[in-house]
Amino acid sequence: MILYPAIDLKDGKAVRLLRGDMDKATVFNDDPAAQAMEFVAQGCEWLHLVDLNGAFAGEPVNAAAVESILAQTKTPAQLGGGIRDMKTIETWISKGLARVILGTVAVENPALVREAAKAFPGKIAVGIDARDGKVATKGWAETTDVDATDLARSFEDDGVCAIIYTDINRDGAMQGPNVEATEALGNAVSIPVIASGGVSSLADLNALRDCGAPLNGAISGRALYDGALDLKEALAALKG
Repeated sequence: MILYPAIDLKDGKAVRLLRGDMDKATVFNDDPAAQAMEFVAQGCEWLHLVDLNGAFAGEPVNAAAVESILAQTKTPAQLGGGIRDMKTIETWISKGLARVILGTVAVENPALVREAAKAFPGKIAVGIDARDGKVATKGWAETTDVDATDLARSFEDDGVCAIIYTDINRDGAMQGPNVEATEALGNAVSIPVIASGGVSSLADLNALRDCGAPLNGAISGRALYDGALDLKEALAALKG
């Protein structure tokens, strides 16, 4: 199972939110590229990037910060937030992004997801952010009546390389992930599932790894910044 350190970008800085609330942002690093290099130095195999402003704006806002990260490290990175048309997808992949995460458009324009997955095999992931099992869009500002599992299943045969599943109520709260819901989703689809939201300890990672679903990985942010989770130790444990 892969551990994805998260770098959430707001106003050009690396921050963490509490349950997706933009007014509850803690700045952890004024230099996101330096933060990325810290994670790389500790041995991470992937980076998880989120353009928080972009998620609300519907277009890239923190592009300069992302480009700086891509320029400084060869470690593969995945990015979500404000990517809602083919041109933006093409631009990011041409700049060296390994994986594009499509969230809001997965609900509003699923045909774009299918078109992109066909055009860029192995590079298109779907971000499913759920509040009480229902998908939220537009930076989590709007909750739909779409069931998270139904949405994941709708892309089953379309070449999507991963589902990033976030339980919004757990995100940034340091209260542990929703293992039960993640396991259920992981067993409901053949697409690799990455868990996100609430991963705050080695025990949380072990619980996800041993949950009974073949999860691809887990994303952790605040716990790494706060020191509750040691990245080197976690990476070694997951490999072991």
